[in-house]
Amino acid sequence: MDSILRRCKNCGRYTMRKDRCPYCGGELEIPHPPKFSPDDKYGRYRLLMKIMSGEIRLSQDIINAILVSHKQNSSQGSGTR
Repeated sequence: MDSILRRCKNCGRYTMRKDRCPYCGGELEIPHPPKFSPDDKYGRYRLLMKIMSGEIRLSQDIINAILVSHKQNSSQGSGTR
């Protein structure tokens, strides 16, 4: 089901319009978080991308260990578990 409620990125007001904010004309976003699943198939890749983009700051030794571990697991074809 598609979300009805939207939130303006500029002013933070909520609206039911889908194109632009009626108050300031800003861009709208869906304010709800994605569904949670305990069997998160892509959590490992999401974490890896956050580390590689610098969103999560770790020491270079830890980053290298994670990347080596990821390459070994992906070359074995073991999937995400």
